[in-house]
Amino acid sequence: MKCNVGKTDKILRIVIGLSIIGLGLFLKSWWGLLGIVPLLTALCNTCPLYLPFGISTCKKK
Repeated sequence: MKCNVGKTDKILRIVIGLSIIGLGLFLKSWWGLLGIVPLLTALCNTCPLYLPFGISTCKKK
């Protein structure tokens, strides 16, 4: 898949994903599993929701 997640976006996704997972562990709730989604999109450098709208936060080469 094409890269559409830039450096700043990637860092924010990692922080948000880890925060959601941490909050889920703290509250002992399975909702913390939702933190996996931003982590996966950050690690894959692709956000499926950006594709239909043509959004990209990557710097163009």
